[in-house]
Amino acid sequence: MNIFVTGGAGYIGSAATQILLEAGHHVTVYDSLVSGYQAAIPNEATFIQADLADTAALTNALGSKRFDAVMHFAAFIEAGESMKDPGKYFFNNAALSMGLIEACVRAGVNRFVLSSTAAVYASSDEPLDESAPLGPSNTYGQTKLMIEQTLDWYRQIHGLHYAAL
Repeated sequence: MNIFVTGGAGYIGSAATQILLEAGHHVTVYDSLVSGYQAAIPNEATFIQADLADTAALTNALGSKRFDAVMHFAAFIEAGESMKDPGKYFFNNAALSMGLIEACVRAGVNRFVLSSTAAVYASSDEPLDESAPLGPSNTYGQTKLMIEQTLDWYRQIHGLHYAAL
């Protein structure tokens, strides 16, 4: 399969890229290197240095070949910082992810994997599972929940298959 990985120069994205390559997939990493490291990207992956905010570059990248799926790891992850600078998180994590989802649909990519977070759930003293009540306590968790909800609408409207990890 041809897999398009955003945030593939980050910790989780680069590990996922390596595993995908070892499984025999072709991987294109799309990363701005704002918080990732080019050295973390396996040599076997194709690398495109660009920002998700650059819609022309994103459209060109997604149109450069037929991608079977997008795996989205590009996000800011600091919960504490998200409460000090919520606009940064709403723009990067929510708005740019929504733009990516729309670009995927336009490019004909119908599989999407989101690197989400347990921060979408309400705080609890009990172990969390996917049936736990939703209720983010910070902006970071809220942005991830917004993307999960957006993906479900795209599933209903466009038939986009997705998983939120």
